[in-house]
Amino acid sequence: MGRRAKAGTLASELVALAVPLLHQAERCCPRTGRGDKPDIPDWLMAGLIMVALLHKKKTKSAQFRFLRQRQAEVGRWLGCPRFPSRATYFRRYRRAHRLYAEAVRLQGQAAIAEGLVDPAVVAVDKSLVAARGTPWHLSDRRAGKAPAGVDTEAAWCQSQHDGWVYGYSFEVVVSATPGALVFPLLASTDVASAGETKSFVAKVAQLPDQTRAVLADCGYDSNALAERVEYDADDRRTGRRFLCPQNPRNTVGRKLKAPSSAAEAKRRQRRTQRQRHLKSRRGRRLFRRRSKTAEPFNQWFKALFELDERVWHRGLANNRTQIIGAIFVYQLLVRHNHRRGRSNGQIRWILDSL
Repeated sequence: MGRRAKAGTLASELVALAVPLLHQAERCCPRTGRGDKPDIPDWLMAGLIMVALLHKKKTKSAQFRFLRQRQAEVGRWLGCPRFPSRATYFRRYRRAHRLYAEAVRLQGQAAIAEGLVDPAVVAVDKSLVAARGTPWHLSDRRAGKAPAGVDTEAAWCQSQHDGWVYGYSFEVVVSATPGALVFPLLASTDVASAGETKSFVAKVAQLPDQTRAVLADCGYDSNALAERVEYDADDRRTGRRFLCPQNPRNTVGRKLKAPSSAAEAKRRQRRTQRQRHLKSRRGRRLFRRRSKTAEPFNQWFKALFELDERVWHRGLANNRTQIIGAIFVYQLLVRHNHRRGRSNGQIRWILDSL
């Protein structure tokens, strides 16, 4: 009884820490379009889903049963006047990722304001997670065959770390300042084949004002992306550096054509300057932070939420909600842990004790 009471108190503290952020996230991304607003607001649905994620209930059915069994307790934590039906929970689960993505950004800002995080240097990375069920091989896809158990919304992608994976991906921007805490600041989820140069574009405008260096692997090599990081709409320097190795793209040994315009010549010059900075002693030292921050975070996060083998759900929308929601939960655990003066190593203990 004492253990259950302690776990309930801990869960209620985490919910209390999350609720203001969920409220604010809903205000930042309100519903649009025709029709009345739902009786159960989006922030409240996100709060219910968060409680289920905290307890690692992997299917939506298991989550709903768990929440029903603890309806009075969870309702008291969230101030929930009504509890959703099973159909409502399943339907609203698919769209909760929009609010969670905003809540992750807001919680990153809160951690910065609390002095917990130094975002002067950030690292961005994409990680793959296999889909549930049987992979949908290209031969079957071309033949129009979908074997039993295939998640048809997933996609193939190859990475140096994971090899070929049929599934989904998530992308995180984490703080990577030397000597500071590694903390997720921005996040998104997509199919495995989603291109890094496209997925990161929307996050550039959301980078903290204090950020002065962005670290990325060669999958993010793009002149347009680098320009967006380092220059504003009026082509003035933002004060940021984009440290990213070149992606060869089968151009090794090929002679470059002369630039066809002054704008292209300027882009080439800036690209050369970026590579020169990356190869400098300071640039190399700073870039090494990426392999000590973003990559370890992804592995630690996947192990913590049991994503190292496969995703929890079928379908992109469901997995977006689960993965981005879990990143939001991770942020909560770190902030709660530091408020109690404890080390990050106890985050797994907190989850296991709930």
